[in-house]
Amino acid sequence: MTDTQPPELTREQISILERLLRAGFRLVSLERVARQLVVEKGGFVAMLDPAGGKVSVFGQVGYRMGDGLGMLVERAGRKVFVWHSETIAATPELLDAYEHFKAELKAVLEPESSRQ
Repeated sequence: MTDTQPPELTREQISILERLLRAGFRLVSLERVARQLVVEKGGFVAMLDPAGGKVSVFGQVGYRMGDGLGMLVERAGRKVFVWHSETIAATPELLDAYEHFKAELKAVLEPESSRQ
């Protein structure tokens, strides 16, 4: 296996991916991302790492900007999503949707922790 191919998935990892699809997430591809699985919903994107028999979020959840993943940062005292030279203002509605995406993703990836 080369570094550009994702590892083979276990049955449990496949089950997690099926739960993501049932919850309305889509598997997508991003430029320069080969090792991680990528899911998108409502314009938000997360890279997933299928390692150690689990599926976990790799890095930070972001916002889809063209072929890339805009990261939430603070610039000049305001929150924005940034990818290369592109910037999108993180409006209150966008931030609410961002938090909802993260919570929904966590509920699917870690169902036992969301029941507590």
